[in-house]
Order: sequence, then structure tokens, then C-alpha cells
Amino acid sequence: MAVGKGKVRTSGKGRKAALCAARGDGAPRCSLYDEVTAKIIAQLEEGIFPWAQPWSSEAAMPGLPRNAISGRPYSGINVLILWGAVAGGAYPLQDWLTFKQALAAGGCVRKGERGQTIFYADRFTPDERHEQAGSAAGGSAQSDGEKRSVPFLKRFTVFNAAQCEGLPERLTADLTLLPERELHDAAEALIAATGADFRIGGAQAFYDVGGDYVQVPPQPAFTAQIDYYRTALHELGHWTGHATRLGRDQSGRFATAAYAREELCAELASAFLCAALGIVPTVRHADYLGSWLEVLRSDARAIFKAASQASKAADLLLAFAEQPQWEAAA
Repeated sequence: MAVGKGKVRTSGKGRKAALCAARGDGAPRCSLYDEVTAKIIAQLEEGIFPWAQPWSSEAAMPGLPRNAISGRPYSGINVLILWGAVAGGAYPLQDWLTFKQALAAGGCVRKGERGQTIFYADRFTPDERHEQAGSAAGGSAQSDGEKRSVPFLKRFTVFNAAQCEGLPERLTADLTLLPERELHDAAEALIAATGADFRIGGAQAFYDVGGDYVQVPPQPAFTAQIDYYRTALHELGHWTGHATRLGRDQSGRFATAAYAREELCAELASAFLCAALGIVPTVRHADYLGSWLEVLRSDARAIFKAASQASKAADLLLAFAEQPQWEAAA
């Protein structure tokens, strides 16, 4: 849901003082931001470290989605797709099957249920007749007589066992549960309070400017689940830059200075928000920022400009969570 600039406002010194009191410290928020910025700069001066993606599609953890009939676990991108579907649909099972498999097992998919698209990648070697046909049609043939292997990608639609009726008990008795999420209540409340179109699933974390939505991998895909919130807050940092909110320049392409500036802003906003909410991620913010600072070495003040924009972004997001209590008190 897009929220215009005028819909979220701060209310001066009283609100800042109350927030500090709620956090249990006397430091104003701006001082907290300054402290975080100084710490990141100090870490960057120690050396730039390669950024490590904090989630994995091959995470070795219990609760991998599997085919309900064969018991075979899914892998790769399908793990993240189906984890996201389990989280989004609040399904109690991680067992999946196709429409035909449900019928063959004696059950059926409930009317109105929507399936998930998953992918199967493999290679095949055309037989001699296909090779000759391709050559006759103007295609290329192997001159050395070796068989040519052709990659292909096939799509399947699967349904969670909880979306089905009449399945035999053997398919639902052994529940393969999604790993329990390690929730951070304040961060969850903030994400919900923004009203942002926040989607969970897939193997990438990003903010789509045109569609005005955020997408992040499922939390159990993160090596350390707390890093899910650092990533979510980073993408919400981008979300604040939309034209209907803070109106930052988000037109830069990858590896350009404009793109780097926006990344700096979003990651610093995430750092500020993590500090304000008491989140300690396992991935250093500086490790992520280092690669973008390389692009901005010509501007020694880049991180300070980004910090100014990031503080506005963090304030905007925190104001969403604060607004109800202040409106109720008014």
C-alpha cells in the first residue's frame, strides 16, 4: 500500500523523548544514528570485506519441503518458493503434490485452491532423427559426431497437502514442519505498521520500484534468522524512497554512482533501525557497504550524505510504528 508523505508525521521533541524513554536510554535518536554511522566508518577503515549473502537455498536444516508421494525433498530455488508458500499460506505441512498425484492417491485438491509453480531443470540428448530434422531445417549439427546435450526447464504446479481432501492418512500423518521462525516482535510490528506490500518467497531480496513492493526470502532460509530482519529493513529503506514518500532518486542502474548512493542509504537505514529495535545481525553492515563505497571514492562525503537520507528513512519507518499510540493519546 502506497503511503503519501503527508500521512505520517513526527510530533517534535515530545515524541523523541518518549521514544528514548521506551528504549530505556536518554540518548536522542539522532545521537544513536551518529553513533552507528561512526562505528560503520571505523569498521570500513579497518578494511573492506566481501559481502556474504546471509540466506541460502541449500540450507541444511530440518523441514525441507518434499513430495508427498515419493518423499523426495525439493532442492534449489524450489525450497525457497515452497517455504515462502508455507509461510504465506500458514500451512501446517511441508508436503506437496500435483493435481494428478492427489487424484491418484484417492483425494483431490479443494475447489478454489491455488497451486505453486516449481521448476525442474535437466538436459537431454536428441536422438538421430531429431538431429537430422534440425539439420534439414537449417539448424546446426555437431561436426565431430558427438551427441549434443540440450538443457531444458520444465514447470510444475504443486499443491500443499493441507489444500487437499480425502488423502490417505499415510500422506499426512508424518508432518514435516517448517522450521520455527525466530520472531522479533518489534520488527514484525514495524513491518506490519508500514502497510507496505511485503512479500515473502523466492531466492532474492529486492524492492521493486515500479510495482512498489518488497520481497525477501523466507526467514528459515537465512543462516542466522536474525539477519532476515536486517535484510527486510534494508529493503524497506529502499521503499521509503518512492515518489509518494521521500522521493529519492532511484533511477540508477547497477554499479553506477546513483545506484551506490541508494544502496548506502538503504543499508544505513537498516543499521539505524536495527540499533533502534535492538537487533544485532550477524552480518556487519560495513561488509555490505564496502563494495558500494568503492564506487563513491571520488566523493569523500558520500557516506555522510547517505547517512542524512538514511536518518529520514529510518524516522519515517519508525513513525509508522509510533503513530497509533500518539493518535490514541491525543
